[in-house]
Amino acid sequence: MNVRGIRGATTVEQNDADEIVRASKEMLDKLVSDNDVIPEDISQVWFTVTPDLNAIFPAKALRLLEGFQYVPVMCAKEIDVPGSLGKCIRVMVTVNTTKAQEEINHVYLKEAVKLRPDLSLTKRT
Repeated sequence: MNVRGIRGATTVEQNDADEIVRASKEMLDKLVSDNDVIPEDISQVWFTVTPDLNAIFPAKALRLLEGFQYVPVMCAKEIDVPGSLGKCIRVMVTVNTTKAQEEINHVYLKEAVKLRPDLSLTKRT
């Protein structure tokens, strides 16, 4: 068993609580399913948002997933780098897994595909 980080990112069009939760949940659902993760394997989840998103904590989305009530989760703001992608929600999920690093499927959705096009192209098995 190894400890691995799984990255994800997505974007929203507006600083709207419902849209932030929906987009965060979509990203988490895909990250969990693409990597065969169960809540018991997760040691922690870190969300960050760009400074233009403050309508709700994206961690709320994690609580909508069955079995995730005991998973520790935190939220923080991203560094406000001029010219960087706005309205972006990022996540780092730390898991215990038997997968090698090259087998991890990082999830980049919507405009966030621009952040890591090299990892957004194909799902690895």
